[in-house]
Amino acid sequence: MIIDCHGHFTTAPAAHGAFRRAQLDRLSDGAALPMPAPGPISDDELGEAVEANQLRLLRERGTDLTIFSPRASDMQHHVTDPATAQAWARACNDLIHRVTSLFPAHFAGAAQLPQVPGGPLADSVAELERCVTELGFVGVNLNPDPSGGYWSAPPLTDEYWFPLYEKMTELDVPGMIHVSTSVNPAVHTLGAHYLNADTTVFMQLLEGDLFARFPALRLIIPHGGGAVPYHWGRFRGLAERMQRPAPDTLLGHVYFDTCVYHQPGIDLLTSVIPADNILFASEMLGAVRGVNPDSGAAWDDTKRYVEQAPIPAAARAQVFELNARRVYPRLAARLDRLPCCHG
Repeated sequence: MIIDCHGHFTTAPAAHGAFRRAQLDRLSDGAALPMPAPGPISDDELGEAVEANQLRLLRERGTDLTIFSPRASDMQHHVTDPATAQAWARACNDLIHRVTSLFPAHFAGAAQLPQVPGGPLADSVAELERCVTELGFVGVNLNPDPSGGYWSAPPLTDEYWFPLYEKMTELDVPGMIHVSTSVNPAVHTLGAHYLNADTTVFMQLLEGDLFARFPALRLIIPHGGGAVPYHWGRFRGLAERMQRPAPDTLLGHVYFDTCVYHQPGIDLLTSVIPADNILFASEMLGAVRGVNPDSGAAWDDTKRYVEQAPIPAAARAQVFELNARRVYPRLAARLDRLPCCHG
């Protein structure tokens, strides 16, 4: 089977967006308005939002299952009110859970956390536990920059983050590194902030000793790793200069996805990063939509790039399925309970 480890619910029904606007309107009015509640969304509305978009393309392109999370740019962790962040994350995650319940053979959940800039992580730990133990989620998205492009948070190797890592390892779920909207006008959300974050976090990990403290922790760096594969020699050289372990030593804990939208990029990724450390993903429907005029194929139909990459068949099987089962053990257990999805 083919498992896509990186998908977002970017087509949620209008009532979901209306709830968010009501939250933000309340805050802009000094919280004088009553706390809003999520609007009603029927199963029919929810099913139509998925079937006409993600599920249709999943079937057309020959992918079997997507690890599905709320829309990343709408996490909006720069909004500083903890109660608002908690209610928003809960509503987003509940919607993902309903999708995974309607289409259990095609979607598995990954959680949004109620992060706020500089805030304690107790709410995030609690929401992660709820999503995994009550909703059956298999992963979580972790934002290393809740400030929205100003990077006021400590590096991911700092003790600030340890309560979350403790819960992730206790629950045996990996974290995908994923920022949200940039509110820094100098940093474009999709073209700069996302890729900057991927690269920045890898450098943080190279400078620190996080995995000595958390040997079971697993992190996925999306978007092909940002600049990491392209500048692997720079990271190796910097590690030697700083008398740090080589970047290869991170590969027991750090993985990269295939959200790279042209053949040369995938070819580079698969030639630099071992097949053990690459997970298939498309980010569909995400930042890069539409048709590549040179090929006539959708930019985010990344399956075709992996199929054409110069790697052995065994490595392709790892990228398409086997690595996801290993990195997401709760997903593997979930698939083993579905008669259609045994590996």
